[in-house]
Amino acid sequence: MGSSGAGAARGERWYGRFALVTALRRRALTMLRRPATTTAFLEAAVLALVVLDVWLVVPQRAQSYSFYLSGISCLAVLLRRRFPFLALLMAVPGFFAGWAQLASMFTLGMVAARRQLAWQTWVGAALVFTCRFVSWPFSEFAQLTWREHILDGIYGVLVAGMPVALALLLGARQEIAAKLAELAKSRDRERRLYADAIRAEERARLAREMHDVVSHQITLIAMQAGALQAQAKEGPALETAQVIRGLSRRTLEELRSLVSVLRSGAEEDGPRHGIGELDHLIRTAEVPVQLTVEQLPDTLPSQVSAAAYRTVQECLTNVHKHAPGATATIRIQAGSGALDIEVENERACRSGERLPSGGHGLTGLAERARLLGGSFETSGTENGGFRVRARYPLELAAVTPPSTAAP
Repeated sequence: MGSSGAGAARGERWYGRFALVTALRRRALTMLRRPATTTAFLEAAVLALVVLDVWLVVPQRAQSYSFYLSGISCLAVLLRRRFPFLALLMAVPGFFAGWAQLASMFTLGMVAARRQLAWQTWVGAALVFTCRFVSWPFSEFAQLTWREHILDGIYGVLVAGMPVALALLLGARQEIAAKLAELAKSRDRERRLYADAIRAEERARLAREMHDVVSHQITLIAMQAGALQAQAKEGPALETAQVIRGLSRRTLEELRSLVSVLRSGAEEDGPRHGIGELDHLIRTAEVPVQLTVEQLPDTLPSQVSAAAYRTVQECLTNVHKHAPGATATIRIQAGSGALDIEVENERACRSGERLPSGGHGLTGLAERARLLGGSFETSGTENGGFRVRARYPLELAAVTPPSTAAP
C-alpha cells in the first residue's frame, strides 16, 4: 500500500508539472501570435545581435569614444522603425570610428524598405560604404596597399548593397502578394457575377415557362369552373365550382407575383404577401380558424413576414385538403428574438375525397426556415390531428435570403 501510494503521488506531481508546462507553452504561443508581442521579440533579438556584434570584435585597448559611439549605434537600432533615416545617421559614426557594422546595416535596410530608391537610400548606402572602405584613424588607412583598398571596396559594396537588396526584395514580395490578393478578389467577384448571370438566365427561363404553360392551364381551369358555376344552380356542384374558381383566381395572382419575382431577380423587388394580410387570408380560407397573436412587433423583416404568411397559407391549404371540416388553431408570438408560429388542426370532421398532394409544401417551408436561420417541425396530436411549429429569427443580418426556397 505504501509503495502504491508513493507511486500515485509521484504520478500526480508529474502530471501537475506536465499540465503547468503545457499551460505555459500555450500562453507563450498565444502571446507570440499577437503583433505587439512579435514586434517586441524581434526588436529584442535585433538589439542582442548588434550588441553581440560589437562585443565580439571590440579590442581590449580601444579608445573610450569608440565605446560610446558603438553604444549609440546599438541604441539607434531601436529607433529605426519610427525614424529610419535619423537612426542611420546615429549609427554611422559608431561604424566609422567603432565596430557597429551590423547596426548600420540594419538601419540602412529599414531606410531602403521605407524609402525605396529615394535619396535617403542612396545617401545611406554611400555612408555605409565609406565607413567600411575608409579605416579609422586615417594614418592606418594611408598605409594600406592597393590590394587591401580593393578588398575593402568589395566588402564595402557587399555591406552597403546587401541591406538595400534585401529591402527591395521584401518590398517587391509584399507588392506581389498584394497584387495576388487583389487578383484573387477580382476572380471571386468575376465568379459571383457569372453565377448571378446564370441564375438570372435560369430565372428568366422559368418565368417564361410558367407564364406560357402554367398560367395558360390555370386560366383554362378558371374558365371551366366559371362555366360550371353558371350551369349549376345549387347543391354540391355549385359549391365545388365556386371553390375551384376562387382557388384558380388566387393561384393566378400568386403565379403572377412569382413570375414578377423571377424576372426581377430578387424577391424584394416583386410583390409578395406578408403577415399583415393574414386576416384576409383567414377570411377567404375554406377552413374554420381560431387566431391568437401575442407581442407582435410593429415591424418585421420582410423575409420573416413573408415566411409567416406562407407558413399559415400552406397549413390552411393542407387542412382543407386532408382534414375537411376540421378547425385550425393558429398561435403567433414574438419573443426572445424570434417569431414563433404554431398551427394545429383537429382530425377530419367529415369524409370526402381527399385532394392530391405533391408533398413539397412542408418541405419548402422547412427549407425556408433553415435558410432564415430558424427551425421547422411537424408532429401529430393526441386526438389524431396535426401540428406545425415554425420559428424564424427577427435578426437576419447574416442570413441568406430565402428567395430560392419559396414553397
